[in-house]
Amino acid sequence: MSIVIVRNRWKNYAAGLAVVAALLSATACQSGGTDEGKAPGPGPSSGAPAPSADAPSTTAPTTAPTSAPSGTPGTTGTGQPGGSGSGKTVAACNDNDLSIDTSVWRQDSGQNLLITATNITDKPCTLYHYPYVGFGAEMDGPIGAMKGRPKADATIGPKGKAYAGVFLFRGGEKTTAFKSFSLGYQDRAPNSNRDVASLDIALSKEIGSLNHGPNPRVTYWNLDRRAIEDILFRSGANG
Repeated sequence: MSIVIVRNRWKNYAAGLAVVAALLSATACQSGGTDEGKAPGPGPSSGAPAPSADAPSTTAPTTAPTSAPSGTPGTTGTGQPGGSGSGKTVAACNDNDLSIDTSVWRQDSGQNLLITATNITDKPCTLYHYPYVGFGAEMDGPIGAMKGRPKADATIGPKGKAYAGVFLFRGGEKTTAFKSFSLGYQDRAPNSNRDVASLDIALSKEIGSLNHGPNPRVTYWNLDRRAIEDILFRSGANG
């Protein structure tokens, strides 16, 4: 009777050992141990698969593309030379770009001349500074400029107009009659093109002839005719 009790206890003890061994084995697998005796291969720490070599990257660049500094050639803006804000250089007007008309004021006694330049091309051009105006061989080169320079150069588009006024003489001065005058244009640089041959401009038929004194002067080119009149008649030019 006592022998049977001992065998049952041994069987229960052996079964308990088997259960404990199974538990220890399961715990080792869950703690990151080896899998079938092989070490885990390298990979991203997040566990996501690494992209293949041929797949395009979707990662944003760490630096933004650099842009050209303002005012450099090839860009638009106020830094461009020639500046009207368009970013394009406007060529200086020449003889082939313009049609020239002359006129006087009715109650002026012929003391002032108005020169009107019209752009006859399909592109804009600029009349820089003041025109070179001369009166025959008795004048030593082009006449001088009057005060009243405009804030901007006179850039005229197709069919656009610009104006310049010529003060001819004061009352009581000795004068010389003329029926035509020479006209030349400057480039961007002041006093440029002085040695270039000037165009001979005949006065309009309505005028016929005028007189100039010993010290005639010319205004700067201006897009506003009223500004020319203000310089000639209200600045004391006629004295």
